[in-house]
Amino acid sequence: MAKPEKKVVRFVDTSLRDAHQSLWATRMRTKDILGILEAVDDAGFYAIECWGGATFDVCMRFLREDPWERLRQIKAVCKKTPLQMLLRGQNCLGYKHYPDDVLERCVAKMCENGMDIFRCFDALNDVRNLEAAIKAVKKYGGHAQGTICYTFSPVHTVENYVKFAKAQVDLGIDSLAIKDMAGILDPASARALIAGLKKALPDLPIEVHSHMTSGMAPAMYMAAVEAGAGAIDCAVATLSGFSSQPAHGTMRAIFEGLGYETGLKPERLTEIDDYFKKLKPERALQANAGAEAVDVQVLLHHIPGGMISNTRSQLAQQDALERLPEVLEELPRVRKDMGYPPLVTPTSQIMGVQAVLNVLNGERYATVTNETKQYVAGYYGRSPAPVDPKLAKKILNGEKKITCRPADLLKPGLAQAAKELDPKLIKSEEDILSYCMFPAVALDYFKWRAKPEGERDPIPADGELTVAKAAEKAKQAAEAPKAAPLPPEDAKFAVIGKQFVALFGSLGGNMKVDASALAAAAPAADEAAPAPAAEAPAAPKKTLNATLTGTFYRADAPGKANLAEEGAAVKAGQPVCVLEAMKLFNPVKAAEDCTIVRFLVKPGDTVQKGSPLAEIS
Repeated sequence: MAKPEKKVVRFVDTSLRDAHQSLWATRMRTKDILGILEAVDDAGFYAIECWGGATFDVCMRFLREDPWERLRQIKAVCKKTPLQMLLRGQNCLGYKHYPDDVLERCVAKMCENGMDIFRCFDALNDVRNLEAAIKAVKKYGGHAQGTICYTFSPVHTVENYVKFAKAQVDLGIDSLAIKDMAGILDPASARALIAGLKKALPDLPIEVHSHMTSGMAPAMYMAAVEAGAGAIDCAVATLSGFSSQPAHGTMRAIFEGLGYETGLKPERLTEIDDYFKKLKPERALQANAGAEAVDVQVLLHHIPGGMISNTRSQLAQQDALERLPEVLEELPRVRKDMGYPPLVTPTSQIMGVQAVLNVLNGERYATVTNETKQYVAGYYGRSPAPVDPKLAKKILNGEKKITCRPADLLKPGLAQAAKELDPKLIKSEEDILSYCMFPAVALDYFKWRAKPEGERDPIPADGELTVAKAAEKAKQAAEAPKAAPLPPEDAKFAVIGKQFVALFGSLGGNMKVDASALAAAAPAADEAAPAPAAEAPAAPKKTLNATLTGTFYRADAPGKANLAEEGAAVKAGQPVCVLEAMKLFNPVKAAEDCTIVRFLVKPGDTVQKGSPLAEIS
């Protein structure tokens, strides 16, 4: 009598990448990871997702860390479990397409520094944008995992998803991930999708990735595994739920109860969870503290887990967090306008920022980011459905769409990047690659790193309001002494008292003031010193002001010519400068025909919404 086939489900841990990207806006430090890494390596996971996604630029931009050094340190500890990363296809680790030579060399150095499994995805499910990435991973010995970015719309069908998976198999992928980045894949749809994939590609291993945003992920995981998926993505309990993944412990109990082997060690999961519980107050951002545990509206707006926490944080920086509901209502309209792209980096940022700008400006598409224009022009790939024709005509303004593989238009980038960099700032080839992907961010980090420790500016992320800092701030406010109110304005004493305060300080505390004594000591009206003549106010200068909080630049991309020079005449609607905010370059346009008298801030300066950028006439 044949033995029943053993049922196994593998677990991939996302705590060190997607989980804290989804809940803590990617603010986990390398030291945080190293503090618990031995336990993570010994917990019985199939793989540890620890790199890629937003971790790369956040390391330099906000944490002042070298992301390559983080990878090396993680690999030095993890001897049992393969490391996994998220690779954005032709976008590599950034938010636009990079030349093939940059992409290939990045993958080569990733393999050399310890990466094992590469989850390669394209935000538009355009297989052309995966060709070079999968080829490079295979060339340098990595495991190439293809990806379906899941969404639903009139054009996203099981039949089309199967065609896309077959195209990736033809490129040589070793496994396939279904990336449900917004938590919108329901159990019935998961069962139908995986059944279709297994029928067409029976030998292809399938892993499923989801988020708890809608609350459906555990039920969906069960349906997916029963339909033939072999691995699921989960996070430690403290970093699970909300817009992150389901918890390891919960899913382990569910599947082991159904007779599946998981290979997980419960005592290690508890140890890891206890560690992150202690860390949470120092890393979780106060801007995300009010997030709902379940957001069924995600089924309408489709915002992925990693984006929702960043959207709250970014709106808080614009002093507009209360307008989040408006942004969530606007986003589906933008997505429909743009041909129903799946919302995952970089399309999530492009669509999300455009929705934010539409809301904050009070007029849809009054400001269009450079990235939105490039998307419409085809530089990110084929949109799943055509972009609204009228909107496309308005945005492109005569520019033609491209139809080729976008990267075919790019010149090799490594040699040029090496020429642009000061050799004194560069420590390794990896630094050149970092600069290729994030020129402004990397250069800023290199300059910061080159300074003696005592002369370095504070780490930007340390200025953010975390849960712990918010609690301390509230405690200080509660313990602060209360100032005594000034006397009522209807007494002569009030006027004299104010003079006294101006000269000698507060009337609070234990100081007692005799009103009659002050009145007697006060000079008579005709003896009072004459008030100095008020200076005539200067005529107000006209200025071009920041439309949102961000980093000021005069060019729309590093290395390009300035959009406008001092003394130049510009037309209404013409871009004058840009603000880098929410990881995208947002043009600031002239509201009327004018002349740029002078710029009031320097490139690289952080400016607040409404602050003057340039004097105009």
